[in-house]
Amino acid sequence: MSNYFKQYPNSEGFFGEYGGAFIPPSLEVEMKKITDAYHTISKSHNFIQELRSIRKHYQGRPTPVYYCSRLSEKYGGRIYLKREDLNHSGAHKLNHCMGEALLAKHLGKKKLIAETGAGQHGVALATAAAYFGLECEIHMGEVDIKKQHPNVVRMKILGATIVPATHGLKTLKEAVDSAFEAYLKDPENTIYCIGSVVGPHPFPMMVRDFQRVVGIEAREQFLEMTGELPDNVVACVGGGSNAIGLFSAFLNDDECKIHGVEPAGRSMEYGENAASMTLGTPGIMHGFKSYMLKDEKGEPAPVYSVASGLDYPAVGPEHCMLKDNNTVNYDIINDKEAIDAFYELSRLEGIIPALESSHAVAYALKLAKEQPQKSILVNLSGRGDKDIDFVVDTYGLPE
Repeated sequence: MSNYFKQYPNSEGFFGEYGGAFIPPSLEVEMKKITDAYHTISKSHNFIQELRSIRKHYQGRPTPVYYCSRLSEKYGGRIYLKREDLNHSGAHKLNHCMGEALLAKHLGKKKLIAETGAGQHGVALATAAAYFGLECEIHMGEVDIKKQHPNVVRMKILGATIVPATHGLKTLKEAVDSAFEAYLKDPENTIYCIGSVVGPHPFPMMVRDFQRVVGIEAREQFLEMTGELPDNVVACVGGGSNAIGLFSAFLNDDECKIHGVEPAGRSMEYGENAASMTLGTPGIMHGFKSYMLKDEKGEPAPVYSVASGLDYPAVGPEHCMLKDNNTVNYDIINDKEAIDAFYELSRLEGIIPALESSHAVAYALKLAKEQPQKSILVNLSGRGDKDIDFVVDTYGLPE
């Protein structure tokens, strides 16, 4: 396993044919500084000790693995959740935000800039900025600002400036465009803390490495609880940070089948989903090469998902490599299945999941029916506080 992380990405930031850094020449020097600093600083004793202390005393790690007895009884199988919803700020996002902010502090940066879709990355980065005493600017699509109002309020309370993305579909892709433009204006004093395993090198590697804690903990916890490894490992995939965090610990375990779950949205028609790996083809967007949903001109296609954190027309380059070499199985869940799973987990286990995570839960319920004797470990990547108003207003309460 250790060889895998030394081998991927390569020195140019490629995972096989995907990844890289397709960026303006003006950014190349700054990206090299960040890459060099990451390789040096992140391996230092002081950095590792400070990050471990933050995780334990501030984030509340390790987060537990929980057995869903009532859900398992109803659907079959043995369903377990890695409870990233219990990580401070309510999702896995703080794992890499604290790491990126700590790196920014060591680099002498004054301001953190990022995009957010569902708002969980924005909240996490605003939390990290408050912790380290740094300025914070969050770019968010106008559609998502309305849809994820509770998280917008949280970001403002934490001291972040919210910049609405008002062009295009006004969702996650446009928020990334807007954040990149802001970063380009002053790369010396700011750092772009991207919210997933996407973007130009070194971000897919950095975010993956900071998220590996999820898989490391979960593997050890599951073995301790059951005496064996899970038969199935499941996580939702938009950009893919929560998924790569969990998957990273099981890539060499042939007995574990790994499943990444993409949003099928309203349908598999053009513009009605964000199933980049299922329907996309290789392309370059936001400084990296990956599977991408395109329009007839080869530009990023319009995308949609009920979950604001999943509606992105591309996907992390490492996921693309893992798909091509058949290490991970990537499948789809639609809006209705995700909403049904949202309510099932809430009603049967007393856990309200994020809509992003609900896609993974829905897939686990399908697996449980198909494989009643098998175990399933799901990354419950976030809690659903941010989604409750939208879900009830749009879909109503179940009878």
